[in-house]
Amino acid sequence: MSSLPRRTVCSDVSARRAAVLGKPVAHSLSPAIHNAGYAAIGLSGWSYTAIECAESELADLVAGLGPEWAGLSLTMPLKEAALAVADAVSPVAAAIGAANTLVRGERGWHADNTDAPGMVDALAAAGVTAAAEVAVLGAGGTARAALAAARDLGARVTVYARRREAIAQLEPVAAALGVELAGADWGAAARCAEAQVVISTVPKGVADDLAGAVRWLPSVVLFDALYDPWPTPLAAAAARSGCPIVSGLDLLLAQAVGQFERFTGVPAPVESMRAALTAARG
Repeated sequence: MSSLPRRTVCSDVSARRAAVLGKPVAHSLSPAIHNAGYAAIGLSGWSYTAIECAESELADLVAGLGPEWAGLSLTMPLKEAALAVADAVSPVAAAIGAANTLVRGERGWHADNTDAPGMVDALAAAGVTAAAEVAVLGAGGTARAALAAARDLGARVTVYARRREAIAQLEPVAAALGVELAGADWGAAARCAEAQVVISTVPKGVADDLAGAVRWLPSVVLFDALYDPWPTPLAAAAARSGCPIVSGLDLLLAQAVGQFERFTGVPAPVESMRAALTAARG
């Protein structure tokens, strides 16, 4: 979490703006979530849009934004580049090496990461507030946020990945977070359910072969960061064994709630935002 206080809503809310940036970004569900939140609490002058932005374009775009801009959500491929354009960076974003949030404050743009606390919040909703061990499938960008979430759960982490080099790249992240990290080959990933929590961060299809190979126990919680298609074969297999399931949609909502509160300075209307996400998904 950021060590800086949340921003205060501007007294003139006639033209407050926020947006999600990325490339591609037209498919984003974030505008539906955030705009529903604004409507639910009467922020009629606030709007949230989607803007196509490549990594090379981010610095100029941010520099050109007027004072009406309250914040930005960053998706791929901008999460690392966001750190370079910020005037200040939260400890968690610095440790992870990625920011999904830029908040406009009195001292400029503040970079933060709501993916990691969003994972913690989504797991808490599934009854997980602490764990001795977390297994992470994959070693990409989302795995970095998973390491920070594991830190908050008090867990050691085993990362299963196809490339040992990718695991090695997580080692400085784990060190910065103070997380005990072990690496394992993808061929051993069927053992992931030996942990209390399994967080799958791999792209669509990569974990499908594990669905029938993992020996799921009802005490294991699966957090599958995907949401399209849903359920994934991995999530369906775990659910059949009685495991609690946390989905990518749960994470999308939780990280958006964190951003909403940083942008506006007021508590998010979570249920209204959840309903909008459900409706947008169809």
